[in-house]
Amino acid sequence: MAKIIFYNFNYLLLVLSHPTSCASIAELMSVLFFHTMRYKVSAPKDASSDRFVLSKGHAAPILYAAWAEAGLFPVADLQNLRKIDSDLEGHPTPRLNFIDVGTGSLGQGLSVAAGMAYVGKYFDKASYRTYCLLGDGESAEGSVWEALHFASYYKLDNLCVIFDVNRLGQSEPTSLQHDMEVYRKRLDAFGFNALVVDGHDVEELTKAFHEASVTKGKPTAIIAKTFKGRNFPKVEDEENWHGKPLGDKADATIEHLKSLIKNAGPLQLHPQKPLVEDAPATNISNIQLSSPPNYKLGQKVATRESYGVALTKIAENNKHVIALDGDTKNSTYSEKIKKVSTDRYVECFIAEQNLVGVAIGAACRGRTVPFVSTFAAFFTRAFDQIRMGAISQTNVNFAGSHCGVSIGEDGPSQMGLEDIAMFRTIPGATVFYPSDAVSCERAIELSANTKGVCFIRTSRPATAVIYPNETVFQVIGSKFYP
Repeated sequence: MAKIIFYNFNYLLLVLSHPTSCASIAELMSVLFFHTMRYKVSAPKDASSDRFVLSKGHAAPILYAAWAEAGLFPVADLQNLRKIDSDLEGHPTPRLNFIDVGTGSLGQGLSVAAGMAYVGKYFDKASYRTYCLLGDGESAEGSVWEALHFASYYKLDNLCVIFDVNRLGQSEPTSLQHDMEVYRKRLDAFGFNALVVDGHDVEELTKAFHEASVTKGKPTAIIAKTFKGRNFPKVEDEENWHGKPLGDKADATIEHLKSLIKNAGPLQLHPQKPLVEDAPATNISNIQLSSPPNYKLGQKVATRESYGVALTKIAENNKHVIALDGDTKNSTYSEKIKKVSTDRYVECFIAEQNLVGVAIGAACRGRTVPFVSTFAAFFTRAFDQIRMGAISQTNVNFAGSHCGVSIGEDGPSQMGLEDIAMFRTIPGATVFYPSDAVSCERAIELSANTKGVCFIRTSRPATAVIYPNETVFQVIGSKFYP
């Protein structure tokens, strides 16, 4: 077992970036990457490989070390960590070919992992599993519990959530510290197979991951009791060491870690588990409406309704188009996709942060083309998830209905007034504001083929059709009334 490999940090790893947060998950990462997970080193994003999301993104150095030890890139490259010209940043991003999503804004990784697992179970119907490692501090985020509910409700038994309960937050101990029974009861109440383990015991971890793999009908949560700065003399389990370099303690710490190595090498890794290559091929290019717009000039149609019509048309032409909504499907008209197949719709309930995160996970590795809808005003509460989606190079399409003051009597709480400004701040985002049913249908078609975050703004009231059905629209520029 490659238990000790991550103690082979070079000097830079110890003095520059969150060494104590990495040390608490050393055994967890060892067991995951060199015993449990199935993946291709030569093709980290292979469709059939297991997925791994490091939600506690500040522990990026240990993730980089894992892939280096696996042979993806030279261990010597780890010395470029956090250098201005290096892709080994302080938090993971898909600039690296072994990272699916950017993490670091805490509380978001589990929603993304749930989206990956949902696609694996219900769309791909494949054998790959999804693992998500969270810090105990970020479990205070409400979005984590939105994701836990989603995973349990959809019985995502191909999802394994790992809680690194190392007791210490950034500025003080976490609220629950090492009260493992409270964690267990909460996760059990959320419908998880909840397992409390010693996070530094390799044998316990291997057994727990095995149990997760054979548990059916519910996801598993491995609640690992760990210690921040494990095996760092005079640092382990001490406060005020979060994210700090070890300074003059670095050399002594390295010597102590070397003394713990029982097999000086060369390291004999556990044989890699073979992939089950059963993830189907996908083609998400050149998505088109199954039929052109069919309206009469002057006919009054709400653009939110034509959104649903267009969504149905592109779904008819490409089986990877899916719709997600937050219990507003009968107002946004996303429910129309059910006419193509009820399986192509994912209900995420009133939990917009998780809604967005799930969509980002569903889009990973080009498995689906997600269209996410709710009232435009409600996307504001998921701004950080959308922002991180852009960092993750996601191709998610957002449709915000009931925009502007035109909804009238519903009042300002329902009015999307900030949505255009919000999406215009997202790097690489494309904003569509169709003025009628014809332009709306074409906007949906264009967004399905446009890379990056797309936002389509739709209105509640019926408005007159002003463009002929054959009008050609482009992504760049405006179309003026003829």
